[in-house]
Amino acid sequence: MTGAEPEVRVLLVDDQELVRSGLRRILRRRAGFVIVDECADGADVPAALAANDADVVVMDLRMKRVDGIEATRRLRRAGDRPPVLALTTFDDDELLSGALRAGAAGFVLKDSPAEDLIRAVRTVAAGECWLDPTVTARVLATYRQAARPSPAHHRLDQLTARERDVLEAIGHGLSNTEIAATLFISEVTVKSHVGRIFAKLDLRDRAAAIVYAFDHGVVTPGPNPASR
Repeated sequence: MTGAEPEVRVLLVDDQELVRSGLRRILRRRAGFVIVDECADGADVPAALAANDADVVVMDLRMKRVDGIEATRRLRRAGDRPPVLALTTFDDDELLSGALRAGAAGFVLKDSPAEDLIRAVRTVAAGECWLDPTVTARVLATYRQAARPSPAHHRLDQLTARERDVLEAIGHGLSNTEIAATLFISEVTVKSHVGRIFAKLDLRDRAAAIVYAFDHGVVTPGPNPASR
């Protein structure tokens, strides 16, 4: 952790103590993280967030009472709550696409390298998205099959050509920095485009933008245009 990096406050949600213990060892204070609380079920998340100020929720998807998808859906319905990074052992396209539909800001597999988990948590806490590159294409293909565009909400014609380029990049999971490098524009310009895209398409966050991009065919599942 450098002096310029603020600590990231994390709420861990997983029904296995062994998994939470492993996550604690990775997301430790020395690496720039503070675990503000832990939950063993999605039903306990609202109370934990009411008692603790968290920047990101690391959410297991398979739990016995309230699973991670339903818990994520409830958080998004509640309004301005911390973004959710979905975490799962299962390489399950339906499960992960369901997490996106519920409003998760990204997903990472439990067998990912520790460095990827650290980057994913920081990325989502910063308000961006993280899509595990090993399964993204298949997961979003599954999402695309399940979700059909609604003509009443088809507002793509309101976007400029450059805004559509930015939306496509968001759909591929690129950060603002990566979009700037890919499109050869400044990061400040990217942020301006993102704000206008959200306003024109009535989108609440980047996760919603990813869903919109795939729902309306802006992005075809495949390799990301920029490598992590």
